[in-house]
Amino acid sequence: MAGLGLVLYGAFVVTSHLTFPKETTPEGAYARIVIAITKGNPRDAFAYLETQAQWASYTVRDYRTKAAALVARDYPEPERSALLASYRGQADVPDGADTWLTLAENRGWIARLRKDLSGTKRVEVAGERATVETARGTRYAFRRRENGIWGLTTFTAELLSEAEKAARDYEMVTKSARDYERARSASAVP
Repeated sequence: MAGLGLVLYGAFVVTSHLTFPKETTPEGAYARIVIAITKGNPRDAFAYLETQAQWASYTVRDYRTKAAALVARDYPEPERSALLASYRGQADVPDGADTWLTLAENRGWIARLRKDLSGTKRVEVAGERATVETARGTRYAFRRRENGIWGLTTFTAELLSEAEKAARDYEMVTKSARDYERARSASAVP
């Protein structure tokens, strides 16, 4: 009896694997986002964001990391602690997927996805763009990435804006760090 159970389970796994949509289809990318969110692993959804969104996440992390290093080195207290705290989760993470996760948690994107996710009702593909309409009527826009995987575009504008903000902040931090360094040097001269 146990052998029959194993055979049936094996058949189920093989059938599920063969019928599950490929990530190179909009419905496959959407299904993987659904799985990531419902299993409590939203970081895994990062792989199914469009390329610009992924790059923006890495850009945010890179600028925040460089800015945090300058702040830690040159800023006086209490500015140092306050600014470093504001960069936490964006500067002290290993990669862009973690930056996206921090932003997604802080801005309610994961909760929004969790609330709206449901089965695929219809998929419309127009060249490099696609729309997945869910059973609940929510429409998600996707763009085909260079590697053939479809990427969700929902958060791209906000991520690009955050990347631009991180770049501007880095410029300001750099200027302020120089000012703090000059002020320290001037006060050290007898």
